[in-house]
Amino acid sequence: MNDPSAGKPAYDPQQLEPMLIARQHAGDVDGMVALFEADAVIDCGDGRFLRGREAIRDYYAEIVTSGRKFAVGEQRPALVCGDLALTSTRLPDGDVTSEVARRQADGSWLWVIDRYSVAWD
Repeated sequence: MNDPSAGKPAYDPQQLEPMLIARQHAGDVDGMVALFEADAVIDCGDGRFLRGREAIRDYYAEIVTSGRKFAVGEQRPALVCGDLALTSTRLPDGDVTSEVARRQADGSWLWVIDRYSVAWD
């Protein structure tokens, strides 16, 4: 899958989820990790908590290497309050993701907290 967002930042928190999926489908692990703040935390849902881009990179590299692809869900409208945004997506299996994004000094948005849930294509 060609990723038109490659190398581009998200200037709207609603862009983060589709960018993550496009980059995962394209095998762009570094592009996936670039959507997170340096000290971001991911709750993997299996008792593991990942902190920081290195741990997030390792996790996403495993997923990309496996060849499995994220399924596209129904993205919910972001709830924005100042420089924070709550993003979420209802996945095809009914699970709901929840993430907190923060506006950066340049106006772009990065996730800082991700309560992870995934459905596979």
